Amino acid sequence: MAVSDPTHPVIECECRHEPQVCAGNRKERRIRAARVQRTRRLKQLILGTAFLVLLGAGWLYPLIGYFIPVCMLLGIGLAAFKGRNWCDWLCPRGSFEDSMLARISPQRRIPRVFRGTPLRVGMMGLLMTVLTVQIVRLWPDAWAIGGFFVMLLSITTGVGVVLGLIFQQRTWCYLCPIGTMSNWVGKNRRPLLMAVEKCTECNLCARACPMQLAPVAIKGQGGMPNRGDCLKCSLCVGNCPTGALTFLERQQQQAA
Repeated sequence: MAVSDPTHPVIECECRHEPQVCAGNRKERRIRAARVQRTRRLKQLILGTAFLVLLGAGWLYPLIGYFIPVCMLLGIGLAAFKGRNWCDWLCPRGSFEDSMLARISPQRRIPRVFRGTPLRVGMMGLLMTVLTVQIVRLWPDAWAIGGFFVMLLSITTGVGVVLGLIFQQRTWCYLCPIGTMSNWVGKNRRPLLMAVEKCTECNLCARACPMQLAPVAIKGQGGMPNRGDCLKCSLCVGNCPTGALTFLERQQQQAA
């Protein structure tokens, strides 16, 4: 398989001289992709609903707010092994955005400024500073600290909904501090690779990406911009009609 990594050998398409085999493979990929998407949508609907329930319940029982720092630690921890995979469907807010907010989002292009480092670092610095100051101020009142977590989550979710209604449902994910830190920690974990000889530049991979990334850029530019924000959701892989995309698993990286 010819990929962006020159250390990988070139393997020709095994069905290049048998069109009926290629057609069968494409059909199988479409069926598999549809199955993956249905499963992902169901998981996101469940997690998204749970998110709204927990957020509402947190205002009545603030100790529920402690699920927020747990999610923060899990998200960054998972990034060390699988990249920004937590933000796919395991993140309750991300699931809410894709399963519910996406239904009413205009799906406009996310402005480049939201993807840039200055705004993301600034947002992370602001929220982490506010978080630290409030925890110190409220310590050791566990009830009050939990209530602050709930309030902070409610405010940032409100901002995310507004951005989703203006641009696209995942706009907030570029500003989320946990997403930014997961980007840094997991940037080179499970990288997306391309068999460039199979790519027809149909751009279906980019259309399928919830983060509006462009895997097709691997062919023309040798790398995908903002690759650290890839959620490893495999939607691009499943929607590629020629099977040109795949993820390099950790075991393969270690073997290489």
